[in-house]
Amino acid sequence: EGDGFIMLYKRLENGKFNWPRNEQEVRNLSREQFVWLLQGLSVDQPKAIKTIEGGIDFY
Repeated sequence: EGDGFIMLYKRLENGKFNWPRNEQEVRNLSREQFVWLLQGLSVDQPKAIKTIEGGIDFY
């Protein structure tokens, strides 16, 4: 709509997000982590395939 407003609604199984309790627990999320959060997954996915910044040249 062009006004920059977005509202997201997510129903959670246990009724709440694990919200930071203090400033040391606050962290920035990548786009991928944000999608995981909205899908109900943990933002820490140790087995996730990492995206490569830049490119790879094959000859």
